[in-house]
Amino acid sequence: MTENIRNIAIIAHVDHGKTTLVDQLLRQSGVFRANQQVAERALDSNDLERERGITILAKCTSLTWGDIRINIVDTPGHADFGGEVERILSMVDGVLVLVDAAEGPMPQTKFVVAKALRRGLRPIVVINKVDRPDARPEAVHNEIFDLFALLDADEHQLDFPTLFASGRDGWAVAAMADERKNLAPLFDLIVSHVPAPRADPDQPFTMLATTLDYDPYLGRVLTGLIHSGVARLNMPVKSLTRDGKLIEQARLTKLLAYRGLERIGVDEACAGDIIAVAGLEETTVADTLCGPEVTVALAADPIDPPTLAMTFSVNDSPLAGRDGTKLTSRVIAERLYREAEGNVAIRVKESAERDAVEVSGRGELQLGVLIETMRREGFELSISRPRVLFKNENGQRLEPIEEVFVDVDEEFSGVVVEKMSRRKAEMQDMRPSGGGKLRLTFLAPTRGLIGYHGEFLTDTRGSGVMSRIFHGYVPYKGSVEGRVNGVLISVASGAAVAYALWNLEERGAMFVNPGDPIYPGMIVGAHSRDNDLDVNPMKGKQLTNIRTTSKDEAIRLTPPMQMSLEEAIAYIADDELVEVTPKAIRLRKRLLDANDRKRASRAAAAE
Repeated sequence: MTENIRNIAIIAHVDHGKTTLVDQLLRQSGVFRANQQVAERALDSNDLERERGITILAKCTSLTWGDIRINIVDTPGHADFGGEVERILSMVDGVLVLVDAAEGPMPQTKFVVAKALRRGLRPIVVINKVDRPDARPEAVHNEIFDLFALLDADEHQLDFPTLFASGRDGWAVAAMADERKNLAPLFDLIVSHVPAPRADPDQPFTMLATTLDYDPYLGRVLTGLIHSGVARLNMPVKSLTRDGKLIEQARLTKLLAYRGLERIGVDEACAGDIIAVAGLEETTVADTLCGPEVTVALAADPIDPPTLAMTFSVNDSPLAGRDGTKLTSRVIAERLYREAEGNVAIRVKESAERDAVEVSGRGELQLGVLIETMRREGFELSISRPRVLFKNENGQRLEPIEEVFVDVDEEFSGVVVEKMSRRKAEMQDMRPSGGGKLRLTFLAPTRGLIGYHGEFLTDTRGSGVMSRIFHGYVPYKGSVEGRVNGVLISVASGAAVAYALWNLEERGAMFVNPGDPIYPGMIVGAHSRDNDLDVNPMKGKQLTNIRTTSKDEAIRLTPPMQMSLEEAIAYIADDELVEVTPKAIRLRKRLLDANDRKRASRAAAAE
């Protein structure tokens, strides 16, 4: 039975077309009816995934080509969700590396390919979007070979098959001159190049839990590859930790197999198949499910450590409780611990602060997605500025650094190099990438990159593309400049007044609209100077019995700065918080009372 199964993961950099290609594979294999209406990027079922146009969670699907069933795992392309990629590689026997024909190999390509090569997987390379006007497929093919060689691929991995494709239009060819009809060449290559699962159906049942999700009817659902034996409905199983300790004993109350986009109930599943099971209360990711006679756990790869941490605390502002329904520290902590149970790239621990939890992760985007998910679930939170996690080895303080790739128009390269060098980045490479653009490569401290992306987009007029990936730890590089400007802080409580905001515009850019609720200690704007300034956004016009000219009556306000959640988190200073509710994102001082802030400032200066 295992001879008729192929397990493959699609890995690539963000926005190189993975999910679109999977849509076409499903359609051409007959999973969808000819007249069936299916949403574009069908696997991106999460609302946040559709809104942002990225894949956040790894997803499994299955299709049939001839008499072969192909299980395909669609993986995230952003480095912040690399934990998802690392976990699923243990489930597959081959990888399909998708690379944009214009952009070539990017940081996430390098990251996931390195993980796949280390596991001994032999990749299939698909150079996608070859119909782009700026496509350079042959040059990209050479760059991919150079990347594989750089990552110490063996001779079998270097001898990789290559197809040229357009995932959007649904065709793939072995040579650019071939007729462009459909994806049959890709299906055939997967069947011939990817080996059948190395699984023994005659041994006792073993399965490594790779992902965890929650179903409103089934509860906790674990997905993974059956390494040996056969799983049957209601069979007794136990679970073991990585070091072989017993976690629990239970029965498989539900057995689910992937068929197309759905998980359907089955009575049994054989070795080599990817399945989902329910019925276990404590087993989590990287644990082994097995028959009662098994005593040794399956090997599970370690996950790269988190590099950033934030404090999630109770919202204690005067506006707390207006929007959300989940407000207490206990409810917040329970939700975060449940997230950490299924997401191995996130770590949660109690904070030294009152009513707060410290959450560590891979990057601002990953933690921002978690916060956005929680606010949509009805939570209200106060979020601190991200801080990097340092290490101490042999008495030396080490900090995380990232490899940063920047694609930018030549005219903007100077300002990017200057800003990056001020953030302690070291340039490793500069080369033309075609079309009047340069590709710059830096090694930069993670803390120097916090909050830089918005400034980068401004400096490059929105045309620059920045990609980052964790590189390693190096000795502490010294202080890095933070936010230069101060903020405008409200001293009043109520609703912002248009006349007051109009008068404050000369002091700096506003963050609030007329009528928005404000409170003392809330940040209502960015100061044009480097100090914080207390202001009154409720100060109305002084009324007299003297007539005014009509031009005094007309108040024309500049539209306020509207920050996204990630931008707000990156903008704040260490003494500030982001107040997150289901309906609003506000900036505030950690200490709302002006006198408390002055005392804290004097105490900090005296230290």
